Amino acid sequence: MGTEFILVLTTIEKYLNAVQIAKVLIAEKLAACCTILQNATSFYEWQGALEDRKENVLLIKTTKVKFEALRNRIVELHTDKVPEIISVKIDDGLKEYLSWVEATTM
Repeated sequence: MGTEFILVLTTIEKYLNAVQIAKVLIAEKLAACCTILQNATSFYEWQGALEDRKENVLLIKTTKVKFEALRNRIVELHTDKVPEIISVKIDDGLKEYLSWVEATTM
């Protein structure tokens, strides 16, 4: 299997927005699976002020070739001016699961 797999993370303030983004990414075959982790608290500096807010973490399983389109789609749908979008390379995993990710995003 020569496909490169990635885990993409983004945070979304409102749960229903996270659900909407997850469903669009799946429907458009940009992701095989999206997992929403609710009620995370993020602390960060924004425009010189310390901020904190409750957020939902969206874990997105996909392939590297889908990243650019996926990133662009998240930016289009996201309510933040500068959304957190981070890609982490998956070095290894259950081969059957990774095969499913590959097949689902084709």
